[in-house]
Amino acid sequence: MEKYPGKRKIAVFISGRGSNLKNLIKHSKKKNSLIKIILVISNNPNAEGLKYASRSKIKIFGIKFKNISSFEKNSLKLLKKYNIDLLCLAGFMKILSGNFIKKFSKPILNIHPSLLPKYKGLNTHERAIKNKDKFAGASIHKVTEKLDSGKVILQKKVKILKSDTVRSLEKKVLKIEHKIYPKAIDKFLSNL
Repeated sequence: MEKYPGKRKIAVFISGRGSNLKNLIKHSKKKNSLIKIILVISNNPNAEGLKYASRSKIKIFGIKFKNISSFEKNSLKLLKKYNIDLLCLAGFMKILSGNFIKKFSKPILNIHPSLLPKYKGLNTHERAIKNKDKFAGASIHKVTEKLDSGKVILQKKVKILKSDTVRSLEKKVLKIEHKIYPKAIDKFLSNL
């Protein structure tokens, strides 16, 4: 008998405060949600998001690593041990190796604060403002070996106002991230 009937087992990788993680945890508790968050792993043992996950009775692991390969090796063991169906990156500030992606062999989703394919990598809001873009936004995409290049599952845009700063734009984009990440996960899983 399945422990979480109809729900897929999810792991989330974070690096910081975990605002998207909090939102995913809330979503996972809804009756019609397709996910059950089993574990949260962070490359930062002091990440705020770990405390929140722990209070939500989710297994947490803060893995301080000498290098990315030791982090990946330890994480892979945990993902296998808990039989994870889907890995979600939520403010995870490291780039996973192609080797990790192949070895995990199950889908990995990421949330990125730009309208991909625009502005892959870092400083997305700064770049959008500097280029006088009319819109910014967030994209949920499948992780591949090429940075921020996997198939986009869901995207939403926000208007960039003349008065916007990097900080104000970041706040606006974060709000839509919270809305679209759970929807994107459900959409992705129901098409599997």
